[in-house]
Amino acid sequence: MTRATVRARREYGVTTLGLAAGAALLLAASGRVWVTGELASPGPVAAVPVDLTGGDLTGAPRGLGWAALAGIVGLYAARSWARRVVGLLIAACGVFALTSLWSATRPGALTDSVTRLAADTAGAAQSAAAPELHALGPVMGAVGAVLVLLTGLVSVARAPAWPGMGNRYDRDAAPRPRHAETPADLWKSLDAGDDPTLGAPEPGASAATEPAARTDSGGDTEPAPLAESPAQPKESP
Repeated sequence: MTRATVRARREYGVTTLGLAAGAALLLAASGRVWVTGELASPGPVAAVPVDLTGGDLTGAPRGLGWAALAGIVGLYAARSWARRVVGLLIAACGVFALTSLWSATRPGALTDSVTRLAADTAGAAQSAAAPELHALGPVMGAVGAVLVLLTGLVSVARAPAWPGMGNRYDRDAAPRPRHAETPADLWKSLDAGDDPTLGAPEPGASAATEPAARTDSGGDTEPAPLAESPAQPKESP
C-alpha cells in the first residue's frame, strides 16, 4: 500500500467521522429545549411556563441531520465526479442549517413562536414576558452545521481520490480470469467476481498436440510417418 493510498484512506476516515459528528449534533440539538417562555391567560390565573425545543422552532436541523447521514453512504457508493456532486449537496445542507438556525433564534422569531404556541394551545393566552433563549441547543446545532459544511467542501476537493465501493458487484464489470484447481477454488473465484472458465484450456485443445493420425479406406488408423532424415555421406575405405 503506497503512502498516497494511506493518506487518502485517512482523509476519508476523518471526513466521514466529522460528517457523522455534525449530523449527530444537529439531531441532538433538535430535541433540546431552546426557548422558555410564559403564557398568561385572562383573569386571575398565574402565568404558565412553556418550553420550545429546536424541533418546535424549526424542523430543519432534524431533516438536515438525517440527510447528512445519508451523505456518508453517498460518498462511499459514488465515484469520480458523482462524489463531488454528493459533496456539494452536503455543503448545501450545512449552509441551509446555519440559515435556519439564524432565522429561528432572532428575538422577534422567538416571540412569534411563543405566541403561536399560545394561540394553538389556548386561544386567549398570550406571551407574558420576553422568551428566554438557552444557548446550548443553538450552539450544538451551529457546530453541527459548520461540521457538515466543512466536510462537504472537503469532499468536493478530495473525494475522487478516496477509496470506495469496489466493482465486484457491478453488472458491467469485466470478469477476471482465474484458473480453479479444486472445487473450493471454484467457489472462491465465483464469490470474488472472477470467471474460473476464462483462461481454461478449450475442449479439444489437447487433441491438437497429439500426433496426427490418418485413416485408410478400411477405417484403421496408422501413425503418421516419421520425417526422413538426411542421407549421411559414405565413409571412404
